[in-house]
Amino acid sequence: MQRSSEPIFNVPPVILWLSAAMALVHGVRAFLTHDQNIQVLLWFSFIPARYDPDVAAIIKFPGGIGADIWTFVTYAFLHAEIVHISVNLVWLLAFGSPVAWRFGTWRFLAFFAVSAAVSAAAYLLLHPGETAPVIGASGAISAAMAAACRFVFADGGPMFLRGRDRGVYRLPALPLLQSLKNRQVIVFVGAWFLFNLLFGVSSVSSGITESPVAWEAHVGGFLAGLFLFRFFDPVPRTVAGVPLAPSNEDEET
Repeated sequence: MQRSSEPIFNVPPVILWLSAAMALVHGVRAFLTHDQNIQVLLWFSFIPARYDPDVAAIIKFPGGIGADIWTFVTYAFLHAEIVHISVNLVWLLAFGSPVAWRFGTWRFLAFFAVSAAVSAAAYLLLHPGETAPVIGASGAISAAMAAACRFVFADGGPMFLRGRDRGVYRLPALPLLQSLKNRQVIVFVGAWFLFNLLFGVSSVSSGITESPVAWEAHVGGFLAGLFLFRFFDPVPRTVAGVPLAPSNEDEET
C-alpha cells in the first residue's frame, strides 16, 4: 500500500510562524523581571492614553511617534498569561488556517496587521485616555473568524469537504450581503456576537480572567474581517454563481 505523503497537520507555514513568534515573545517575557515587563508593555502594548494630549503631557510614554504607530500591531504579540495565549493560538490555528490558505502568506500577514490595527482603533474610539494596556491577538483572530465565514460555508467549501485539496479554499465568495443570507453564516455571526458579549460582561463582573477582556477590540476586528475581506481576497467573487473580477466599488447587495 502506498503511503500518503501529506503532512499530519495541514497548517499554513505563516500560521506556524505567527504562532511561534507569539510563543517566543511570551516565553521570553516569562524570564523578565516585573520592571522589565512593564517596559515591554510601555514600548509594545496598545495604550489609548498615548493619544490623549492631556494624559501624554503627564505620562511620558517611550518610543515617540514610532511607538504611536507600531503599537497598533505589536500589542497582538503580547499575552497576559498561558491561558490567554493558548486560547488565542487554538483559534488562530482553527480559523487563521483556511484564510491563510486562501490569501497566501503576504496577503494574510497584511490582513492580520490591518485587522489588528482596526481592532485597536475601535478600542481607542470607545476608551480614549485609558491607561490600561491592551494586549493579545484576539482582535486579529476575530477578523480571521469573520473572513473565514465569508467562504467556508459555501457549497463544496472547506466546511463540507474535509479533504486536503486546497482548491476548496479558493472557491469564489459571494458579496457580503448575499453571504449573510446563508443560514449557517447568520448562526455563526449571531453566536459569535452573543458569546463575546456574554464573555466580556461575565469576565469583568466575576474576574474569570486575570485581565479585563477588551471585547470592543474583538468586535472591531470581527467587523474588519467581514468588510475588508474582499480587499485581500485574491479569488474573483460571484453573483448568483457568475464570477466577477475584484473591484474597488462598495459591496454589492
